[in-house]
Amino acid sequence: MTAPPPPLTWLYAPGDRPRVVAKALAAGADVVVIDLEDAVAPDRKAYAREATAELLTEPQPVPVHVRVNALDGPLAAADLAALAALPGLSGLRLPKVTTPEQIAGVAEATGGPPLYALLETALGVERAYSIAAAHPALRGIALGEADLRADLGVHGDTGLDWSRSRVIVAARAAGLAPPAQTVHPDIRDLEGLAASCAHGRALGFLGRAAIHPRQLAIIERAYLPTERELEEAETIVKAATAQPGAQALPDGRFIDAAVVATARRTLSLARRPALP
Repeated sequence: MTAPPPPLTWLYAPGDRPRVVAKALAAGADVVVIDLEDAVAPDRKAYAREATAELLTEPQPVPVHVRVNALDGPLAAADLAALAALPGLSGLRLPKVTTPEQIAGVAEATGGPPLYALLETALGVERAYSIAAAHPALRGIALGEADLRADLGVHGDTGLDWSRSRVIVAARAAGLAPPAQTVHPDIRDLEGLAASCAHGRALGFLGRAAIHPRQLAIIERAYLPTERELEEAETIVKAATAQPGAQALPDGRFIDAAVVATARRTLSLARRPALP
């Protein structure tokens, strides 16, 4: 059976605005992330949790993740208790993770939903691999660059590249999927978004989080293979199918199992349905 193509777009929506969540579910994102944390004012937290729990009592048309409140704060336990067992939940996103013990604790408390850790501090990045390998329930890690930028005192974009590479390597070393990029905060700057996605793809990210539906097509276009990449991948897979094992192609390129695996992933991305 052919594996489904990996997700490329994660669209955030504030949990205290059900109409915005409904629009996000119809926007064409691969995953919708309902946010109970930064996007929700303190006096709206309880309502956001209740509205999200009501929505997720039934399966949704696309996978829905929920970003709960900070694990070291007073709200996370209530978030997890209210949401973890609901049939419409596809994943829990855990903000500001700094230790592998936090992952293990959430996994034990919730009993099984897929977990995704957000590393948003220097300490979280420094412990990236131990967090990524903390528990089988953890399915991915990603950066939270706004908080990390503040923690590091970084003003330029390239100052985060070491942290980005660190998280990408940690994820792959732990057997997790390549991380998605964090959000591009300016929803009007589509050229800047495209350039940032191209840079992220070159670093090894796969896909990106978004905060507005207009960003989805830009992200998808940046991370989908070009026609030339598809042609090269098809040539590699065809050659490997005809003659398994390492070999040289007629044009002189050497291919082995790693090259073939990369080609197959490229082809899997091409099977994605188009955005509406």
